[in-house]
Amino acid sequence: MREINKNELKEMLLKCWMTHDGMWFYHCMQELGIEKANQLNKAAIKSLASIEIDRVRRAFGLEKIETFEDLKMLVDAAFAVLSDKFMGFKHSCPSENVLHWEMSKCFAHAGMTRLGVIDRYECGVIYRVASWFDSLGIKYVVTPPFDRCIMHLTGSCRGEFRFSF
Repeated sequence: MREINKNELKEMLLKCWMTHDGMWFYHCMQELGIEKANQLNKAAIKSLASIEIDRVRRAFGLEKIETFEDLKMLVDAAFAVLSDKFMGFKHSCPSENVLHWEMSKCFAHAGMTRLGVIDRYECGVIYRVASWFDSLGIKYVVTPPFDRCIMHLTGSCRGEFRFSF
């Protein structure tokens, strides 16, 4: 048996977590319908996000998030731990108080398309990131709205959070 390196382990664990997430959503949808599955998914994400971002904050020794620079460090740390190349998620901070995101592909979009519900799926990916900021009490405006799948609606998934500090 060969040993796997840290990056291979991270990718495998994240793929397993995303598969679990997708299977959970699928079974909720089968049992309760897409509207209830969306509602439960967002409730679970909201509950997870505050715990998740606090764990990342503590793991990287970030005491308080009071400035945009603090937030950038936290977001970079969170994406370094909680995402991988296969997810296709990229972020940048092109100007003060702005976080830009872009996804070349999206595992949620692909999964919901396979299930035939992409036209009614409420994006959980960007909702998760927004929930981090909500739990930290950081005020922001996000564009475009992500109440549905942005990639399905526009052909690409990109947008930005504008923060008020």
